[in-house]
Amino acid sequence: MVAFLLSKYQGSVMSRVAIVTGGTRGIGGAISVGLKEAGYSVAASYAGNDEKANAFKAETGIAVYKWDVSNYQACVDGIAQVEGDLGPVEVLVNNAGITQDAMFHKMLPEQWNAVINTNLTGLFNMTHPVWPGMRDRGFGRVINISSINGQKGQMGQANYAAAKAGDIGMTKTLAAEGAAKGITVNAICPGYIGTEMVRAVPEKVLNERILPLIPVGRLGEPEEIARCVVFLASDDAGFITGATLSANGGQYFA
Repeated sequence: MVAFLLSKYQGSVMSRVAIVTGGTRGIGGAISVGLKEAGYSVAASYAGNDEKANAFKAETGIAVYKWDVSNYQACVDGIAQVEGDLGPVEVLVNNAGITQDAMFHKMLPEQWNAVINTNLTGLFNMTHPVWPGMRDRGFGRVINISSINGQKGQMGQANYAAAKAGDIGMTKTLAAEGAAKGITVNAICPGYIGTEMVRAVPEKVLNERILPLIPVGRLGEPEEIARCVVFLASDDAGFITGATLSANGGQYFA
């Protein structure tokens, strides 16, 4: 599949710069690698774990940058650094996200605000600074990683589900605004993906409470989400905008 993506897309994407937020681990790490293998110049941002980010850089050769997407000025400064190093950002993958789960009657304002500020406001903070340049150049790709729980809701995740649903609403609005300027904006909603965090779930819980919910009978792989991103970033996806791509193994139809 990697060879197919390289042969199909590489000629049109050489020198295009892509930022992937939360791009050094899990789904984000797979997206960063997938875009690099497809020919993009990739910058992977991260918020906190220097050791793992540096290990990712050493392993993949992908440039890493540290900033907090919930801080607008940090995003402005971080994007400026990326553009100074690599060139204008033409592809933005808003992947960074956190969870702070609690049943609603026990949820603290700090838990609500932390998740909304990263998972929803973070999209504004990252997209707003690159939007004018995309408009001026007549080309852009914005891909927002939402979630199945933003489509259907999830007990204990009022903050997370609200933010991820908001990501979908923002996707549709920006798609309408960007279409005439050559900018496409799409969302991907992963289901249960076999990241380090999910695979740490006890096997009994995984086999008895999670996998039975997934008609295809398995977890998704981070690389499967990455392939969705590589396609949506490509010229071949230029007629697709405002779409929500559900990648959940049939768990939820939207």
